[in-house]
Amino acid sequence: MRTLGDLGDLEGKRVLLRVDFNVPLEQGRVTDDSRIRAALPTIAELRKRGAALVVVSHLGRPQDHEPELSMRPAADRLAELTGADVTLAPGVVGEEVEAYAANLNPGDVLVLENVRYEPGETSNDPELAAGLARLADVYVNDAFGAAHRAHASTEGVARLAGDRAAGLLLEREVTTLTQLMEDPARPLVAVLGGAKVSDKIAVIERFQAVADAILIGGAMCFPFFVAQGHSVGSSLGAADDVELAKRALAAASEARASIELPMDLVVADRLAAEAEPRTIDGVDVPDGLMGLDIGPRTAQAYARAIAGAGTVFWNGPMGAFEVEPFAAGTRAVAEAVAEAAGTTVVGGGDSVAALQHFGLADRVTHLSTGGGASLELLEGKQLPGVEALA
Repeated sequence: MRTLGDLGDLEGKRVLLRVDFNVPLEQGRVTDDSRIRAALPTIAELRKRGAALVVVSHLGRPQDHEPELSMRPAADRLAELTGADVTLAPGVVGEEVEAYAANLNPGDVLVLENVRYEPGETSNDPELAAGLARLADVYVNDAFGAAHRAHASTEGVARLAGDRAAGLLLEREVTTLTQLMEDPARPLVAVLGGAKVSDKIAVIERFQAVADAILIGGAMCFPFFVAQGHSVGSSLGAADDVELAKRALAAASEARASIELPMDLVVADRLAAEAEPRTIDGVDVPDGLMGLDIGPRTAQAYARAIAGAGTVFWNGPMGAFEVEPFAAGTRAVAEAVAEAAGTTVVGGGDSVAALQHFGLADRVTHLSTGGGASLELLEGKQLPGVEALA
């Protein structure tokens, strides 16, 4: 993978910079600019080296050219954060956009409209890729969150660019996550939560081979309990996930990593703030109740494992942390990760949201910006947007 250090002289050149500005909006304003801020080091470095920037990103899942999914709010916020001369292009590709790009001076920034306004983006249309390539001399990808997609702006254009490289954010993501799997400080503890085993089975099996312990939480634990013969009441859990859980448990005896499951649970009759939570000692959930968080004994045990780890990877909450009666388990894990002496890597939107919710986002070693991309890289898959930068 080529990096910014591999690029030659950029003075007076135009750089097509793929970023991930897929930010939340409310009434035409950015409500969380974390993803824009994550790209600022690369933007600053390229401008320092005399380049003009043509910035391209997707936003949401537009079906047409919905004005509420315009890049205008992101472009305005970028101008506020950088102080640069930032212009919003009238489209994504075409002669008018090319004219805008041709008139850029060093340090100027042109933000293209939402690249998913173009139907050829997600199909990696060669014509769209060629149109993007005509806008600049060099291509830089700093959108790790989109690097697992072979789209026109992440893979197609990279193959056509005169020169190409990874931005600082993408480089750090790939380096950190690769080292996590290949040369971690031990013990390596993986904390995996969320809703479905099927979403995480590949990374569970990879961690079984390379980690020392896997701590399971969230609704994902219930298929494991069913596989062990426990009753789970009305807890969430897909029937198909039970077979996947059985597969992981069957492999546990020969795996490097142990699979640790909750030993107590917080349950209620429904997921609601006014529901009455109840802690059960054990994991057999009574009929009519559902498990909504790990229990306090489990939270303490998981926190001890995290505290003793040389490296921690966390993806997925331990319960329905957005609803306060069921937030304690995720809070305990978040606090343990924040206080851990070892290297701490957190990936996945819900885990990042939990850290932000508890005010701990600035207390981890690495906060990954790509949920799906992070998991695929950890699974050992090749990411098209990274492979194209070779």
